[in-house]
Amino acid sequence: MPRFLAPFFFALLPCLLPQGAVADIFKYVDGDGHVFYTDNPKHAGFKRILTSPPAFSFSGRGAGRLRGVGRGGQRDGQFSAARMLRRQEFAPMIDAAASKYSLDPALLHAVIQAESGYNPGAVSNKGAAGLMQLMPATATRFGVRDRFDPQDNIEGGARYLSELLDMFPSNVKLAVAAYNSGENTVKRFGNQIPPIAETQSYVVRVMNNYYR
Repeated sequence: MPRFLAPFFFALLPCLLPQGAVADIFKYVDGDGHVFYTDNPKHAGFKRILTSPPAFSFSGRGAGRLRGVGRGGQRDGQFSAARMLRRQEFAPMIDAAASKYSLDPALLHAVIQAESGYNPGAVSNKGAAGLMQLMPATATRFGVRDRFDPQDNIEGGARYLSELLDMFPSNVKLAVAAYNSGENTVKRFGNQIPPIAETQSYVVRVMNNYYR
């Protein structure tokens, strides 16, 4: 496949796979520079570049939203094809919000990856929702009308994260910890990462995403 066709290939990937299908994608570049993509590699020269997520189905009320995802429930790791496409789709919104609130876009991406895996319909067991997993009170506080609207959600989450970075200057880890457990919890523990297993794990996960 010519290099310039690769973006179109990935954009069409969800349409090409049968509904519910799971397939890893492999890439091979021959000696003349020609690029080949396949889900059925014929020799060891092919390298896996995408791993698709396990198939799942929705039924009944609330179809289209994942229950129990976010606030530490989303597993990080190798990007799936679907997640990479969603990441690309939301990147302009993330860049715009980062610019508006003087944030590093990479930090917003790191939080979104840990919170929802770029799934705008994610809902946690605690009631947090959307890309940046905003609780109802947080959404109201920052003027978010629809937590499932990607742009609205990113705007509110970015504004909150910016406020936390002002509250804990030059300490990204504390801001991230406060995003997970609340600023008052961080303050109660003397402006240290709270000794809460979920929060400590969350900070490690977000910072690993950020550095990566």
